[in-house]
This record gives sequence, C-alpha cells and structure tokens, in this order.
Amino acid sequence: MSKEQRKQEIIKILKASNKPVSGGYLAEKLNVTRQVIVQDIALLRAENINIMATARGYIFYGEENLSHKRAVTVCHGKEEIEDELTAIVDLGGRVLDVIIEHPIYGQITGNLMIESRRDIKEFMEIMQKNNTVPLLRLTNKIHMHTIEAKSEKILDEIEEKLKQKGYLYLE
Repeated sequence: MSKEQRKQEIIKILKASNKPVSGGYLAEKLNVTRQVIVQDIALLRAENINIMATARGYIFYGEENLSHKRAVTVCHGKEEIEDELTAIVDLGGRVLDVIIEHPIYGQITGNLMIESRRDIKEFMEIMQKNNTVPLLRLTNKIHMHTIEAKSEKILDEIEEKLKQKGYLYLE
C-alpha cells in the first residue's frame, strides 16, 4: 500500500468510527509501525484534514453542524470535573478542550473532544488509571473550555447551568 493509499485509509477508518481510534490500532490494521501512523497523521493535518489527537486516540471532526462555539472560564477542583462535564454534555454541548494560562509557558491547551457521558467515563477512567494531575492544578483551579453546540441558546443554557453550580468563574 502506498503512502497516499494509507492516508486515505486512515481518513476512512476515522470517519467510520464513532469513538477515538488509537494509533496502535491503526498501525496494526494498516500493517505499519505506530511511528508511521504518527507521521501520516501529521501530514494529513498539514493538508488541513480535520484530525484531532486526544488522550483516547485520533478522531475525525468537523462534518457536523455544531458551528456555535464559546469559551467559558470555570473554577473548580478535581472532584467536580465529572459533574462539570456532565452538565455540559447533558445540555447538548461538546467540550473541545481545556485551556490554562501558565505563568511561564503561556497558554497550554489540551484537546478533549468530550460529547457524551461515555466519553466522560472514559476520560475519568484514564485520569484515574494514570493517576493524572489535571491542568487546573497548575492555575489554582481556574481554567477555560471551548464548548461547541448547535445554537447560541444551548450555549447560554450551558453557561447558566455552570453558573448555578458555582463553576463559572466571574471576576
């Protein structure tokens, strides 16, 4: 299989999947090393193909019409992460990322792409399994999320729910 054929196959696999696909799975399926997959993904992204790397694997995004986005600043501890994410997805939002402003490194962004309770469960399991420290620990619990939804009304409802729960950070 040529490099171009392999890249097209990667796109096809990612588009067909409703969950993140690991680099290891792609490597095994396409009979190449994981490093070759990493290079192919980088080339595809350079070609403006909408592939995002998450902690759970690669996903193809951008074909759905969730065109309304909003950044919200929140403040809560590690114990409230699951509740915060659930409030967002239950109202129809997708959490694209987490962003912090680090005093030395500037803006640090982690891709999340969380849109369901199953995604939240997997995210929390990975965090617990790896004994991971969330980015919010670096900034006294203050962080931002980019949230995507089908309408501004849904984004307003999400923001109101976060405010009711005491998570929305209001300076």
